[in-house]
Amino acid sequence: MVNMDGGEKRRNSIEFAVTIGIATLCRLVLNTARRFAYPFAPALSRGLGVSLPAVTSLIAVNQITGLFGLVAGPFGDRRGYRLMLLAGMGILAAGMLAGGAIPIYAVVVVALFLAGVGKSVFDPAIQAYAGHHVPYAKRGFAVGIMETAWAGSTLVGVPLMGFLMGTFHWRAPFYALGAAGVAGFLCLAWLFPDEKSRAAPQERVARTIEWRSLLTTRASLAIMGFAFFVSAANDIFFVVYGAWFEKIFHLHVVELGMTAMVIGAAELAGELLTAIVSDRCGLRRSIMCGLVLSGAGYAFYPTVAQSLPWALIGLFILFMTVEFAIVTAISLSTEILPASRATMMAGYLAAAGLGRVAGALAGGILWYYGSMTVVCATSVVLSLCAALSVAAGLAGWRPHRSE
Repeated sequence: MVNMDGGEKRRNSIEFAVTIGIATLCRLVLNTARRFAYPFAPALSRGLGVSLPAVTSLIAVNQITGLFGLVAGPFGDRRGYRLMLLAGMGILAAGMLAGGAIPIYAVVVVALFLAGVGKSVFDPAIQAYAGHHVPYAKRGFAVGIMETAWAGSTLVGVPLMGFLMGTFHWRAPFYALGAAGVAGFLCLAWLFPDEKSRAAPQERVARTIEWRSLLTTRASLAIMGFAFFVSAANDIFFVVYGAWFEKIFHLHVVELGMTAMVIGAAELAGELLTAIVSDRCGLRRSIMCGLVLSGAGYAFYPTVAQSLPWALIGLFILFMTVEFAIVTAISLSTEILPASRATMMAGYLAAAGLGRVAGALAGGILWYYGSMTVVCATSVVLSLCAALSVAAGLAGWRPHRSE
């Protein structure tokens, strides 16, 4: 009997690993669909016969899709994570295939919007699923591995879309991503368990308190505050770093595009660092460490980045430490509201999205009327606000499952 139990545990572990692996690949597709329009906006504008501002405007508007998770999160807590995951991939597939089949501006607007909606529906569900199944002591490892799909979209997904666009047609990425979305939907439908039937008794309670818990629990407000401040700090810097490189080092567009590979590699390093280090050091301690290091990075960047090699090294360290703090915070967030995990993650992602919008809007203004020093000083202040939010809001908080 012991051997059978051991064999069943190993079999369940393998099934879980395969399921998470497929879900991570699905996230790679979703992230690629969300990000590929950025570097290829000129090609899309030519293909659609519209101006470049028309394409960049739809990319900016697409940021609001993160708010859809606020509706989808509670629905996932009530109906199960499997339905959310399938809905996310189905929405993505429908949008991408429509964008490829009907190459007009209005349809492509809807296609990219649906890609964002699909991600906003999918992400809280898979993070909540990991929170439900993975012990808190190993949560950082599991979430860190899943989050490599974000960096992977920059390092693998977007270059692949560029190859398809250059080799075949500007519509090829839409067809490829749509087909991948259909494949992901079928794989998840086949492999993914029905979470509603497996939910623990204490998690099948009435869900009317989900929003109340999200908005009145000190720990949930603290982690959403962190998400807003750290995202705003990073995007204030992110939207102007290219202008800084162009001004100081006189880089051309192609050379500026290469810096995206440095950021992608830094994001991957931060995600892997979360998987390797955060559980051993403790999630809260790791978040604070990431904030201290990234805050120092913002503070010293204008002084250090006076030569291109040092500017690139500083860029790598800065984005690695920010990603380390963000991904570790996602790991911790999955345990703040154990009975409403998808709602909690939707709140986290919505707060981060609002922070990115605020940062993107403020960054250009600070750069135009100030300087890189002003931009970085603002990011330092916002990083400090993120640290204070974590320190004050999580004081006395204990995980549902012991750390």
